Amino acid sequence: MANTIIGSSIVIDGEISGDEDLVIQGTVKGKISLKESLYVEGSGVVEADIETQNVEIAGRVTGNIAATDKVELKTDCRVVGDIKAPRILIADGASFKGNVDMDMKER
Repeated sequence: MANTIIGSSIVIDGEISGDEDLVIQGTVKGKISLKESLYVEGSGVVEADIETQNVEIAGRVTGNIAATDKVELKTDCRVVGDIKAPRILIADGASFKGNVDMDMKER
């Protein structure tokens, strides 16, 4: 499976949308809206609201996250913002500040 990768030296300021998986190793500011999965690696910094199916975070995210399936916060990640998803996994060592909403009624 081929992913789109935003490399560690890349900075994007704006809106990202699409139908495929996205891996962020660099910096994204603005808004991210995907139909598939988002992976924020350890070097990744996101200052954006995120709407997607699955989110896996090992880096830093500031912004609200809405996922239709699952949000996973890995060890050593830092997340500031509200999370709305039916399934949320928070690893030991993850830093999270915000509210959690797991009540996902059909929209």
